Amino acid sequence: MRLPALFFVLLLVGLLPSFRPSAEPTVTPLAVREGKKINWISFREAFELNQKAPRKIIIDVYTGWCGWCKVMDQKTFTQPAIIDYVNDHFYAVKLDAEQEADITVGGQTFRKQGSAHQLAINLLQGKMSYPSTVFLDEKMAMIQPIAGYLEPRMFHQIITYFGGNYQAKEPFDSFKAGTYVKEFQPAMPTPASGK
Repeated sequence: MRLPALFFVLLLVGLLPSFRPSAEPTVTPLAVREGKKINWISFREAFELNQKAPRKIIIDVYTGWCGWCKVMDQKTFTQPAIIDYVNDHFYAVKLDAEQEADITVGGQTFRKQGSAHQLAINLLQGKMSYPSTVFLDEKMAMIQPIAGYLEPRMFHQIITYFGGNYQAKEPFDSFKAGTYVKEFQPAMPTPASGK
């Protein structure tokens, strides 16, 4: 009697894994499937382009070990509305805050200092946090650095706020509740819609 019971238990243990729900399938965003992506350039290239055709600059300050930086790359920077808006309104820069290479712009050379690059230290005003997104105006003056992971909807709200100079017209909370909803929200689908 013990042998059939043991056999039955082993059979159940062997079959149970096949009844578990499978892991959520990886969904590749439409923009990536279509080959759309943000036109990332170096800080030096942005500086040079800005001399000829002024435009705001957005800088993604990241590190190779930063998990939330990778999440932003996969979830935020792959959204079609974000890709289109960034490419149309900004020079987009990726800056590794721990890179070894010097960066020379406007006659000034920035070097690695200890564990962080001098340019990242300056852009983040010494408040080293990854990821961070830095916004510069057309004259390369600081608009604002924003520390931390930004989910797609929040990131889209921020880029449209700074991209359209709304920071000079209204507080961010008013923009999110009014102008953004009317003018920009339709381009950014809600997460539940799956668009």
